[in-house]
Amino acid sequence: MSRFVLITPSSDFEQKLRQAVAGGLQGHVKSLPASVLTGDPASVLDQLGLERPEVLVFGPGIAIEDALRLALVVDVTFPEISVVLVHDDHPDIALQAMRAGVRDILSPLADIASIRAQLERACQAFATRQRTGRQAPREQQNGLVIGVFSPKGGVGKTTVATNLAVGLGRLAPMGVVIVDLDLQFGDVGTGLYLTPEYSVLDAVSGAATQDSMVLKAFLTPHPSGIYALCGPRNPADADRVTSAQVTRLIQQLALEFQYVVVDTGPGLTEPSLAALEQCTDAVWVTGMDVPSVRGLRTGLDVLQQLNLMPETRHVVLNFADSRTGLSVADIEATLNVPVDVSVPRSRAITLATNRGVPLLQDRVRDPATKSLTELVQRFDHEWRAKSQRKLHRRVVVR
Repeated sequence: MSRFVLITPSSDFEQKLRQAVAGGLQGHVKSLPASVLTGDPASVLDQLGLERPEVLVFGPGIAIEDALRLALVVDVTFPEISVVLVHDDHPDIALQAMRAGVRDILSPLADIASIRAQLERACQAFATRQRTGRQAPREQQNGLVIGVFSPKGGVGKTTVATNLAVGLGRLAPMGVVIVDLDLQFGDVGTGLYLTPEYSVLDAVSGAATQDSMVLKAFLTPHPSGIYALCGPRNPADADRVTSAQVTRLIQQLALEFQYVVVDTGPGLTEPSLAALEQCTDAVWVTGMDVPSVRGLRTGLDVLQQLNLMPETRHVVLNFADSRTGLSVADIEATLNVPVDVSVPRSRAITLATNRGVPLLQDRVRDPATKSLTELVQRFDHEWRAKSQRKLHRRVVVR
């Protein structure tokens, strides 16, 4: 059996791909001639059934129409296989490819290291689809929708959201999307060091609202194996996104991804409230200062009156420092709910934020890394299946 199947007439690309696999990936490469694309698709399907590959690569030098026709058949017959197309990343081609079931597009000029990284992500995606495919009871369920909220700005909400998304990406490679609903001044793109071509505004307009494959074409992939949907470039465009569109967007993404992380703007704005109604979990972030804690208490009281509280909530105490004059008991008494995760004030977080590389992406050895990992663990399905008696335990601030 071969882990990778390649279809291309290009011997140069085949050699690069074989070198990429030999340089750090397990498994073998099976090469099929480009002529198989013009023959009976059944013969290719027989080959794939025999080889049981994890990744099918359409290399350079083949007709794009033939490649996409076969990709569509493969996606229906072997949905767990990751299909990679080697082609210039033109928006029109990308849209057609995603509709045909292609999982990723690789540049023909990619070097060996880039090819290896792409293949590794494709293998991770295969493993995730195969694992979830065996878990029949969850197949029909939507993914978890995790909203990250704070009534006040400046408490590190986006830092928590981006690290949460990157951490979840390890639990579900290619199964996580983070959405920036701070529509005026969102920083998800900056926090992940991304320069997105599309934004939330594109994703809530036109054909994207009806076709999930079109919607996926507007997502920006991140090196950690997650996707991002960033806020509009122009703050004035925030008024063009309605609450109904936000609701529809989150519902669509929850059908396609295991985890949808929603980073909201400060305060209780209409988009934030629309997102909150779709959330399975709410992460409330507060600083260790009186204005932040009182602001969160007021926000929680309002939402309780409106009956908008999700079933599961998690309170994150950010910038935790025992020298602030407040104790965890003081904060819990004010909020009237327990604090679940304490993220200490950390120079490493500041450096990571300024670099645009989340702490959990680089796995920096730091107390804040441990705390953020604990937050991620709360959304692991195995952890959640355990006794909920440990869901809320008083944290320790040093």
